[in-house]
Amino acid sequence: MAQTSFWLPVVWACITALVVLLYVVLDGFDLGIGILFAAERNPVHRNIMVNTVAPVWDGNETWMVMGGATLYGVFPGAYSTILPALYVPIIAMVLALIFRGVAFEFRFKAHSAAGLRVWDASFLGGSLVATFCQGVILGGLIQGVRVTQGAFSGGVLDWLTPFSVACGCALVVGYALLGATWLVWRTEGALQATCRRLSGWLAVCMLLCIAGVSLWTPFLNEPYLRRWTVWPNIVLVSPVPVLVVVLAGLFWHANRRQHHQTPFLCALGWFFLCFSGLGITIWPYIVPPTLTIWDASSGPSSQLFLLAGTVVLIPLILFYTVYSYRVFRGKVTAAHHYH
Repeated sequence: MAQTSFWLPVVWACITALVVLLYVVLDGFDLGIGILFAAERNPVHRNIMVNTVAPVWDGNETWMVMGGATLYGVFPGAYSTILPALYVPIIAMVLALIFRGVAFEFRFKAHSAAGLRVWDASFLGGSLVATFCQGVILGGLIQGVRVTQGAFSGGVLDWLTPFSVACGCALVVGYALLGATWLVWRTEGALQATCRRLSGWLAVCMLLCIAGVSLWTPFLNEPYLRRWTVWPNIVLVSPVPVLVVVLAGLFWHANRRQHHQTPFLCALGWFFLCFSGLGITIWPYIVPPTLTIWDASSGPSSQLFLLAGTVVLIPLILFYTVYSYRVFRGKVTAAHHYH
């Protein structure tokens, strides 16, 4: 039983990390397309942009729901601590996602140019706010949450710091890059050329954001600093920044040679490496710097019960996701319509 109590939270931490990463990968370029409405004003191009994700966009958010359910059922200590600490950005994110979803559907039903502009602005605003809030939530969690006797003991605005705002801005840049490279892959002609140029500039900004946040994070907490600078840890973690640089070289080569898919894969690789760096930094804490995954987990029987359903559910969702993306693969043009 002792071994079960030790390994089950580790297994669930890996599952939770996988679910969050899948959400970031799948919904990131979706939100990024909304953010890119700020740079693309042509209504025909905007329709093409939306149509590249129209068949799959709502399914992408399944992973966010599953992540929240996992946190609630498996790590109730973290759930009851993180929510009151980050209520403001979480509620703002949820409202923005709802607003964005409504705008997504209603923009296709607009009967006038003015109505279309309103829904396009709503789609842009919802995507931007939701993305920024996700970055702020991440930054607020990384910088630490005040916990006393297992309960949140901080203030309602503790999350609002220069670091969390920087994380919010960095995620906006990152999702915009994912959106631009996705459109390079899925579109052609003038829109593709515009997105290719944008992706080059966004990649530079992304690398600057990665460097800035990565250099800032270790100084938030002494254990973070030791994790990245103490020997032999520095040897074990060094592949992460090295691979970031390698992907940068591959990205520029692919973009210059006008590859369609490689820039998107490189952008996904950057997100994976950043996510890996985050895991290296905060492990084994789920609510830094106080609650570990074992402190915040539910009983072994509850975890085993939920695991029985999860090992069936995740493969089914993955199969559906892969199948839907395969069915709707290929280039999207102005001739394709959502409704």
